Amino acid sequence: MTIKLISPVDGSVHAERTPLSHEAAEAAVARARRAQKDWAALPLEDRIARVRAGVAALEADTAAIVEELAWQMGRPVRYGGEFGGVRERTEYMAGIAAEALAPQVVEDGDRFRRVLAREPVGVVFIIAPWNYPYLTAINTIVPALIAGNAVVLKHASQTLLVGERLEAAMHKGGVPAEVFQNLVLDHATTEHLIAGRNFGFVNFTGSVGGGQAIERAAAGTFTAVGLELGGKDPGYVRADADLDAAVDGLMDGAMFNAGQCCCGIERIYVHESLYDAFLEKAAAWVGKLKLGNPFDAETTLGPMANARFAKVVRAQVAEAVAAGATPLIDPALFPADDGGAYLAPQLLVNVDHSMRVMHEESFGPVAGIMPVRDDAEAIRLMNDSPYGLTASVWTADAEAAAEIGAQLETGTVFMNRCDYLDPALCWTGCKDTGRGAALSVLGFHAVTRPKSYHLKKVTA
Repeated sequence: MTIKLISPVDGSVHAERTPLSHEAAEAAVARARRAQKDWAALPLEDRIARVRAGVAALEADTAAIVEELAWQMGRPVRYGGEFGGVRERTEYMAGIAAEALAPQVVEDGDRFRRVLAREPVGVVFIIAPWNYPYLTAINTIVPALIAGNAVVLKHASQTLLVGERLEAAMHKGGVPAEVFQNLVLDHATTEHLIAGRNFGFVNFTGSVGGGQAIERAAAGTFTAVGLELGGKDPGYVRADADLDAAVDGLMDGAMFNAGQCCCGIERIYVHESLYDAFLEKAAAWVGKLKLGNPFDAETTLGPMANARFAKVVRAQVAEAVAAGATPLIDPALFPADDGGAYLAPQLLVNVDHSMRVMHEESFGPVAGIMPVRDDAEAIRLMNDSPYGLTASVWTADAEAAAEIGAQLETGTVFMNRCDYLDPALCWTGCKDTGRGAALSVLGFHAVTRPKSYHLKKVTA
């Protein structure tokens, strides 16, 4: 059996790979485990330099990678690669590594030396998604390697070539072949490896169902697991918001990457005093998008990564309209919509939370918009979700944003922006969005374990 990468551009098989057998996969992980000790023994500065060199090698291939991304998951070439974010996150994590990993000396006196240290967990297993295939992987690859772990990467079938690119670049930068390995694995072998206690930490970004499968596989092994799963991120436009900024920010957050962003905006609540004006401006904004072939320089909205993903969004929109929702966007504006992976964007009004489009993850270019009377109603609706990744509040009042944020069930609260990862802050979620921490100093804590030293000095 082979794993096929079906390009959303034209439906062709763009790449095909044969997954490893259980035995071959176990042998690869064993090599990683053996190599990890020597890697961890290198000076921290050496590991940082090699990781930085690997990222630089990756960035040197930007032109080819941008084209590959368009073929694999449909992102328009006009937006370039993901390397601004890759570089930002790499440099930040490299910059804080010495402090984040330094032992904390509690006491160093005549009688005792007490130290709280951190050491690598061993082999880190990263199961990466296709929507931001470099950025999401880098979130864990960089701190894991810098901290002294070996890394085994399994990339999504939709972005098979990304794993190969990452592996080649890290090897070119000086990370040993056994320390960073990209493996092509099917679901059964992935779960077999986790259940076999092969890893010190497993990081998974994907669906709720996928996260549940990872937890089931890890059950009883005491393997640490980090999960970033579904999202239904809300935006709230207060009465004092800068309307034009809110429209521009929220529409970009909802539509960029064909809506296929972990922290993309999927539902919007607007104060009733701004509601009509917001709708008019938002519809005009979306109407100017250009749906088409991602290799066309004028295309601002490419196909969704797979026709089956677009089918889910179409079904949610059709059900909502049948239940009374009103679409704001005329599909005739987007003749490239082919009923398959190429999907016209849509904004829906007259929606409520009984509709799937307002409570189930869409992960496509659609958003529902509702009016609200006040902050209390907005908070209630924003929290009325099984997910909690980010929430975006648009207001001129920072104190009010903080007060609202304190009441929101979410991992990150934004004011006057959305759809962004700050590497200095923890990337995390709650509820069905998952658990764990990436980036910031807590990202290093996720890929290391604490170790205490209580040393009593024997004196005459």
